Order: sequence, then structure tokens, then C-alpha cells
Amino acid sequence: MRPLASADFDRVLQLERVLFGAGAWTYGMLADELAALGRWYVVAEPAGPDAVAVYGVGPKPVVGYAGLWFDGDVAQVMTIGVDPHYQRHGVGRALLEALVGRARKLRAEAVLLEVRVDNEPALALYERHGFERIGLRKRYYQPEDVDAYTMRLDLRDHAPQGTAS
Repeated sequence: MRPLASADFDRVLQLERVLFGAGAWTYGMLADELAALGRWYVVAEPAGPDAVAVYGVGPKPVVGYAGLWFDGDVAQVMTIGVDPHYQRHGVGRALLEALVGRARKLRAEAVLLEVRVDNEPALALYERHGFERIGLRKRYYQPEDVDAYTMRLDLRDHAPQGTAS
């Protein structure tokens, strides 16, 4: 995992189109998002001996990306996207854990996110990490007119995973 760089834009936008179709971000939207205050974006690349065997030494293709916005009180997951060929291999989990870790480091009180009501794999991931559904946003995802759940992870009441409270 590493910070998202402008050299990654083409690949991230390619993944956006595959993952989010008509609702995908454009180059301008991505550039504006990264330039905004309080943003933190990372990308995931294949790692380990298999990655070197497949891709060789040097840069690997981006297989996932994620972003966080911190306003001084709460952090907001702006996006998480994983190449369909790498889904269900822990990439989304690693990206989410990086975002929550960053939120803790920033001393955020909570992490919020919106997720499509029909995205069962993402809902399961978020719930496994302690996020709770706190609301419903009607027709949040456009142009598809799909509702979203708002979810929250209260960081004040939860120790990081793997540690005692």
C-alpha cells in the first residue's frame, strides 16, 4: 500500500468505470478530490513472490484504491474500489483498515460512510469491522437512483482490532 499519485489517475479512473459505471468519477472530479483539504488516498498493489513472478521487479498495477476525508471531528470514507479480479482476496479489508487506522491516528471520533443498499459484500465487510447502519439516504447514488445506507464506526468506544480495550 502506498499514497495515491497523479501517475495512478488513469488506472484509478479505469477501475472507477468498471466498478461504478455511470456514477464513476471523472478525471476532474478525482483531481479536485485529491486537492481538497483533509483528504488522504492510498492505492494497493500486488505484493509478494507471486507479484514479482507475474509483474517482474518494479511498479505493479494498482488493484485497489481508497480515500478518506477528515474534517477535524469525524472521518468520512470517500471511496473504496477493488479490481474485480482481486476482490475477495483481502484487498478491500486492507484498504478499509488503512483508512480506519489513519482516522485513529488523526484522533477522529468516528468514521462514516455510505454504501449501496444492494452491495452485500461491502455491507458484510463494514459490519465485520464494527460499522453500524445509522440511516438510509434515498436515491443517493446517481444516475442509478439507488439508495445508500449511512454507516458509522464509533472510534471512541472501540480499541483497534487485535488489542484489548
